[in-house]
Amino acid sequence: MHGNVGEWVEDDLHDHYQGAPTDGSAWKGERKSPNSRLCVLRGGSWIDRPRNCRSAYRYRNFTDYRLNFLGFRVARTLS
Repeated sequence: MHGNVGEWVEDDLHDHYQGAPTDGSAWKGERKSPNSRLCVLRGGSWIDRPRNCRSAYRYRNFTDYRLNFLGFRVARTLS
């Protein structure tokens, strides 16, 4: 999956991990502007340097930012 598209995640941007949820839920709540949020993207895309194509790589952008190298992963729970 690494290197396909940068993956949008639900978390808002935070400068540190102090106060982050410990149960794996999304960390929300810091709006930088009333109409848009800075959200986190992880991994890299086909346009990034190889060192950025890893799941630990994080960057950010506004949620209304659209480019062909940004996306999201669809997942579902199987029973």
